[in-house]
Amino acid sequence: MSDNTFGRLFRMTTFGESHGPAIGCVIDGCPPGLEISADEIHQELLRRATGKSRHTSQRKEKDEVQILSGVFEGRTTGTPIALVIENTDARSKDYTEIAEKIRPGHADYTYWKKYSHRDYRGGGRSSARETTMRVAAGAIARKYLREQFGVEIQGWLAQLGPIRTDGVINLDSVEDNPFFCPDPGVVSQLESHMDQLRKSGDSCGARITAVARNVPAGLGEPVYGKLDADLASAMMSINAAKAVEVGAGFACVDQLGTDHRDEITPDGFLSNHAGGILGGISSGQDVLVSVAFKPTSSLRIPCKSVDINGNAVEVVTKGRHDPCVGIRATPIVEAMLALVLMDHVLRQRAQNG
Repeated sequence: MSDNTFGRLFRMTTFGESHGPAIGCVIDGCPPGLEISADEIHQELLRRATGKSRHTSQRKEKDEVQILSGVFEGRTTGTPIALVIENTDARSKDYTEIAEKIRPGHADYTYWKKYSHRDYRGGGRSSARETTMRVAAGAIARKYLREQFGVEIQGWLAQLGPIRTDGVINLDSVEDNPFFCPDPGVVSQLESHMDQLRKSGDSCGARITAVARNVPAGLGEPVYGKLDADLASAMMSINAAKAVEVGAGFACVDQLGTDHRDEITPDGFLSNHAGGILGGISSGQDVLVSVAFKPTSSLRIPCKSVDINGNAVEVVTKGRHDPCVGIRATPIVEAMLALVLMDHVLRQRAQNG
C-alpha cells in the first residue's frame, strides 16, 4: 500500500491497522525547539476517543502515546518524531462472520478488488482508528502554529442528521458536551435523536465546521498548491468524508456577485464568503472549512451484498460502532486543518524567508 504520507515539508506518515498490535506515525520536518510532551498529545487524543458517552462506539482505547524519537529533554530536536499507540481493546472475533462477506458502504469491496486480500478486522487500514495518529500529529502542528503565529483552531458540530446545531454559536460550550455542539439549547435534541437511532439500529451523517484564526496572509500557491485545494484534499482523506466547503461553499450558488465578493475598506474586509482564501492564498482572514460525513455503514440491520466469491449473501455487522461517525470528527477536522497550515507555513518560509 502506497501513499501513507501527508504533506510536503511537514510530513506525517501513519501506519498500523484497527486491530493490529499498535498504530503509529512518523513526523518529518518539525522545526527544533518546540516544547511538547506525551501528555499534551494525549489530551488531544482524549477529545476524539470512543466510549466517552453512549452516543459513540464503546471501544475504549487508552490511547497512551509513546514518543520514540525526535524529542529530547522535552523539546523537538528537528529529527523525525516517531509516535506509537498500542491497541488495547480490539475485539477481532466480532468480525469473524464477515471475513468473506463484503459490507456495503465500506471499503471492503474496493480493497478486495485492489489487493485481493484484506484485513476484515474492523476494516484494518480503512478504519477510522487511523485518524488517531492524525490527531496526535495535529497536536504538534497546532501548538507550533499557536506559539509562533498565534493561530487558534477550533471546530464544532454544525449539523447532525436533520438537526442544525449552529443556530447559536457559543464556542465556549463546544467542549462541554459529547457532540462538540456550539448551541447548548440543542444538546437534548441531539441526545434524543441519537437514542432513537441506536434503538432502531440505523445511523446518520453529520457536518463539521472548523475555523483557524490569526492565519498569516500569503500561505498557499496560486496554481497547483492552492491552500483551499490542499484543505479539500486533506479533509476528503478523512474516513467517511463526502463533501468539503471553504467559506460560503455551495451557498455561493445562490448568491449574487455583489453579495459574494468580500469588499475591502482601509479597516479591513467587510465579509468573509471566501473563507479566508483568495486565489489559493490566505488573505489574513479566518480560514473557514466545513466537512460532510456520511452515515455509518456498519449496521445490525440486515442488507444485501456478496461474498468474495460473488455469491449473494446477507450482511449484519456486529461489534461496536458509532451510530454517527461525525460526532467524534471535530478533533480530526481540526488536526487536518492544523497539518495543512503547518505545511504551508514551512513552505512559505522556505520560498519567501
